[in-house]
Amino acid sequence: MNVLLSIAVLGLLIFFHESGHFLAAVLQKIKVSGFSIGFGPALLKKEINGITYSLRSLPLGGFVSFPDEETDSLVQPNDPDLLKNRPIHQRAIVISAGVIANLLLAWIVLIGQASFVGIPNQPEPGVIIMGIQPDEPAFNSGLVAGDRIMSVNGKELGSGKEGIMNLVNIIQNSSGEELLFERVNEGANDTVSIIPAENEGNGRIGAQLQPNLPNEVSKAKNIEEIFNSSNSQFYELLSRTVIGYKSLITNFSSTAQQLSGPVKIVEIGAQLSEQGGSGLVLFSALVSINLAVLNSLPLPLLDGGQLVLLILESIRGKPVPEKIQLAFMQSGFVLLVGLSVVLIIRDTTQLALVQQFVHRQ
Repeated sequence: MNVLLSIAVLGLLIFFHESGHFLAAVLQKIKVSGFSIGFGPALLKKEINGITYSLRSLPLGGFVSFPDEETDSLVQPNDPDLLKNRPIHQRAIVISAGVIANLLLAWIVLIGQASFVGIPNQPEPGVIIMGIQPDEPAFNSGLVAGDRIMSVNGKELGSGKEGIMNLVNIIQNSSGEELLFERVNEGANDTVSIIPAENEGNGRIGAQLQPNLPNEVSKAKNIEEIFNSSNSQFYELLSRTVIGYKSLITNFSSTAQQLSGPVKIVEIGAQLSEQGGSGLVLFSALVSINLAVLNSLPLPLLDGGQLVLLILESIRGKPVPEKIQLAFMQSGFVLLVGLSVVLIIRDTTQLALVQQFVHRQ
């Protein structure tokens, strides 16, 4: 049930992202030919008022299509309502609308939680292990997803962001040294010995971490408290996401293992939903913000890549040649699909069920 819920949330977030593009175009009276969730062959398809809505077989994203991109379109090339014939600022609005929609949705979700469910209490002591990478020190030591790490070598970690930073610093500064993790899982308390592996001068154990969030919430006293709490959560999630992508770009070799594909995202969502409504809200807001930041990157096929082409057009005073645009987009398609396949295979092999099957053979 938790897995299905996290899949539904992920699909809904993709739908909101594409709806941002769609509404930005329709409200500006720009012609739209299609709205799709997923890629590949269509499983379901229906045409309404000249727009084809479809659900496709590869649930790796979605897209809004325009007559400009179709060679068999009946729309005249000089039609003023084609996207390519609109001013640059109007096209920029359409391209940026998906990112804005995801950021706005994350903020609204956090406000909704604060208004109708309550304000999350402060994180409790300890750091939660969200995921384990196979054949890494954490995996070999016997740590599992759901473990709560309370202390290392007798030193308490603290709570929240501070607890995570304390644990990360200890691990990074202890490559090749034995660390004793005090963990709690389902009421049982024991100690686990881990020796962090060395990676470019820093220690690593191959685990994903998150604060120990309580299930209980407190009722907001007034509207000001609702907005203060929601804004604070939104800013923290956004800043952590931006920092994470920055680290991925500047230090790819040591952070590449932290990349997660759809399978891992669903697994993390299922684990967070087990913590109650607060965990599910955190998952929804975090993934929505991640979609926004990811799509802002200046890479082919992503919204950021489209904006780069638009900026080049404004500088040159004319569009980038179609051959260059096509090569740019095709390279992005191969890169993103290839990366998605690799991540899906890797994340699937890391699932607990698959690991249990492999070790029984």
